[in-house]
Order: sequence, then structure tokens, then C-alpha cells
Amino acid sequence: MKKIEISFFLIVLFCANLALHSQYQPKNLSKEDLKKANNWVDKTYSSLSQDEKLGQLFIVALYTNKGEDYINNVRNIVLNEKIGGLILMQDDAAREINLVNEFQSKSKVPLMIGMDAEWGLFQRIAAAHKFPWAMTLGAIQDKNLITKMAAKIAEDSHRMGINWDFAPVVDVNTNPDNPIIGNRSFGSEVSNVISSATAYANGLQDHNILAAIKHFPGHGDTSTDSHLDLPVVSHHLDRLNSVELAPFKALMDKGIGGVMIAHLYVPALESGKGIPASISKNIITGLLKEKYGYKGLIITDALNMGAVAKRYKPGELDALAFKAGNDIMLFSDGVKEGKRLIQLAIDNKEISQNRVEESVKKILLTKYFLGLNEYQPRNPENINEDLNNDSHKILVQNLYANALTLIKDDKKLLPLNCKETHYYVPLEEAPYQTFLDQLNLNSTIILKKPSEISTIPANSMVIVGFHKDNSSAYKPYKISAESNKVLADLSKNQNIILTVFGSPYALKDVDISKVSTVLVAYENNDDSMTATAKALCGATEISGKLPVLVNENLKAGMGLDLKASSKIDLNKK
Repeated sequence: MKKIEISFFLIVLFCANLALHSQYQPKNLSKEDLKKANNWVDKTYSSLSQDEKLGQLFIVALYTNKGEDYINNVRNIVLNEKIGGLILMQDDAAREINLVNEFQSKSKVPLMIGMDAEWGLFQRIAAAHKFPWAMTLGAIQDKNLITKMAAKIAEDSHRMGINWDFAPVVDVNTNPDNPIIGNRSFGSEVSNVISSATAYANGLQDHNILAAIKHFPGHGDTSTDSHLDLPVVSHHLDRLNSVELAPFKALMDKGIGGVMIAHLYVPALESGKGIPASISKNIITGLLKEKYGYKGLIITDALNMGAVAKRYKPGELDALAFKAGNDIMLFSDGVKEGKRLIQLAIDNKEISQNRVEESVKKILLTKYFLGLNEYQPRNPENINEDLNNDSHKILVQNLYANALTLIKDDKKLLPLNCKETHYYVPLEEAPYQTFLDQLNLNSTIILKKPSEISTIPANSMVIVGFHKDNSSAYKPYKISAESNKVLADLSKNQNIILTVFGSPYALKDVDISKVSTVLVAYENNDDSMTATAKALCGATEISGKLPVLVNENLKAGMGLDLKASSKIDLNKK
């Protein structure tokens, strides 16, 4: 009797564990809904040939800016290889909608459509509106705003026929010189990464867009770009558990639909020398699936990236990734050969057919939950306007306003007395006109070039702008020696308000000891400059906190609160 009781207890425990780590499901799913879903999965799976089942494991890239031959090649892969999905890349939204409609109509099983849309569809579609980078979001204290942003990204995704946003990044950026994560991370503090990423993922999945946390097992402390070569994460296991792995462990208990596996070599987790995590059975099957109990979709990072593409042939790489435990091979350049090698491994008893069934049924169930069993074609008309309008602008400017971080205000220079005349000195390489125009809406600002600073009367109020190039998330953040000298010279006899339109890491080697007021705005674009100008004049409160450790004086969590004090019309253009 005791043996039966113990067995029953173990079964209950096992089922509870399954529920805890279950793959994505829509909220308020009834037993009847789940039964219908499973029936659709079983029926669809049974109708597929082995070749069609294997096809479900692959997602290939669709570009619209690489010519018709490229598009025809994708069309042939969709038709002949019966692939599971597409990742939309650059650049024409209307053309992508038309192609997706075409490909969906010709696919026996609906295609999963994904996109890297960490900062909205703008990441791939230039006509869309840009949302803030994760680093900026990490400064925001009201995480509900991040959920609202992700919900808007979900709305835009539905408009395009996208089902899966490969976001959020949950890498903890502890390395200021990280060439590929940086602005894409919510910061250097595990707790902030977890809370910010949870808010982001909820905004997507509560609106029926799948999320994917990435890049497992953690890309935050690397000095190599995995698009170019294989980074090494050499930390010991205790450090990995407390930092790199911690956000993944926290989030996979929250029904996150996908985990993306990085192309990293992590010796503490993989004993085989130089084996990337993305093809490591120890990391994917041993750690993620068996130890952590993750039941959602496991997808590789793009297989065309230099970290793995330099080392393995197309097709061979796909088969290795599947053997290791991935469900989906992303950005495959070798679908046909990959399928052949996976089938060969099955024939040779290296992989069981059950592994194929496990992955394909997970994929099918997710497709059903995302509504792909009843796919509706999208209308390309007015798509650019739908992805970029005032509803985006209002939300985004509010996000930038809430991210603004006041590092210091020793002389209480903020908010500005907008009835007085102030001076403005723009430094660094990026545009600044929007900031100047917005300031001049509510006060009188005299522009001075660096060569003209000697003409500014002593003890004036001088706004200095570090305007860094934000045309991509990967631009250098460092401040030039020339700009540092101008700031130092101005600090000798002026009241300085330094505004940093760039990464907080820009302050890493800047002496701000004699600067009264320092405000970090995180990005240099029209929305961030507009939000900053309004905040300087007291129209909005300032409440952001530094999301990263910059140096020994500028630590994560720093930031003064400043209440709004004026009645400026926030809707002024």
C-alpha cells in the first residue's frame, strides 16, 4: 500500500512539474480547448509524411531586399522542403505580407512567422516606428510601461502576420565592452533583467505573440561577436548559476514559449573543447530540458552566424543542433541536407523517432495556440502607416521620459527656468536639431559650437549634449578626447547641465566631478530628444535609475527623482 501511495505521489509531483514548466498556452484555456488542440495536433501529425515532419523543424530567412532570385529560392524551399516557418528580415513590409500570404496558402501546415523585434518591427522594417532598446527600458521603474510597449509590438506583429517575436534578451550585461549585447540587455543586475523581461514577455504572450528568451546560457559577458566568431564564457559554475543562468531559470517557470540557444563555448557546462552551446547535448538536453525541466520550444540562434558557420557545413550543423536537443533550426542554410542527415541518424539509431514526434508535436501545438490553424491573410494596404503613427509616438516618448535618469543635480539647476536665456553646446557625432528645436519651444536657447564657448558669459546656464550615433544598437559609446576637453573647459566657470544621448557607459571615462547636473537620456533620436527637452523644462517627472554598473562612482540603481513642475503643452510638435 505504501508503495502505491509513493508512486501516486511521484505521479502527482511529475504532473505538477509539467504544469509548472509547460510550454506556452493562451490564458483561460479550458479543458475542452486543450482537448481540441491536442486532437488537431494528433490529426495533423498523422497526416504528415516523414519528410514533412522533418520539414517542420526548420525556419529559413525571408529578405525582400536581395532580389527576385533570392525570393524564388525561398519559395522553392517552402514548397519543396515543407519547412515549418520563416524569419522575416529586411525590409519591405507590404512585399513581406504578400509573400507570407502566398506561402501560407501553399503550405500544408501553416508556417510559423518570426522576427527579431526586440525594439519593435523597426529592427527589420525601417518604415516602422522604433521602440526603445532594452538598456533604456531597464532604467524605467514602472515595469507596466514595458508590458504596454510589448503589447503594442504584439499589435504590430499581428498586423504583419508575425506569430513569434524572438525577444526579450535576458542576457545580463556585465561587460561594458560587449560588442553584440550592450544596448540589447536590460542591464547588469539580475533582478532588474528578470522584472523587465517578465514585463516584456507578458506583453507579447498576453496578446498571443510568442516570446523567446535569449541567448541561453547567457551572452552578457562576452568580448566577441558571435555573428563573427565563437565567444567563450569562462566563468565557474557558481557564477553562471547566480548571474548568467539566473534570468532563464526565473523566466522559464512563467510559461515563456521559447528559449533561444546561443553560439557560445561555456567550458563549465560543456566538457567537449570548443563545442558551441547551440549543438551541446549537455547544455540543451542535460541542463535546459532535464535539469530545468523546460517544455517549451527550443530554437537555435541563427545558423548562418560565424561562430558556427565557420566550423560546420550547412546541413551538418542542422543535424548536430537537432541531436543536441533543439526543436527548431533557425536561419538554416542547409534544409535539404539537414533533413537527410537527421533521417540518417534516425536510421542509425542515433536519434529516436520519438525525438522527432516530441519536437514536431510541440511545434504544432504552439501553432494551434497561436491561431495558425485558422490563418487569415493580411492586407498590405497602409501597412507603413499602421506600423508608424501617433499611437506609437505617444507611447514611445512616454517610455523615454520614464527612462530619463538624473545622476546628479548639485546646484539644483533643474527644472530649467524657461523664462531665462540658456546656452546649448552639442558635442559628438550625431544629430541634435530636434533637441534644440524642442528646447526653443518653451525657452530661449543660444546655440554655441565648441569653438565658440569662450564667448559664453561666465556663470551662465549651459546645456551640453553628448549626441552619440544611435543608427544601430552596436555603435561605440565612448566620448572623444575633444568633447571631454570642451566639457572640462566649460566646467571651470559655467553652470553645466550635461545630457547624455547615448549609452550610460559613455560616462565610464568622463570626469563629471565639476559638472553640476548630469542626465542620461540613453538614445539619440527624435522621440528621446523631445522627451528630454520636456523633462528639462519640468513638464514630466524624472524617475529613471541606472540599469548598469558604469564605474565605481556610477552604480546600478543610481538616480534622483525630480517631480514635474510646469504646465507645458506635452502635445506641442
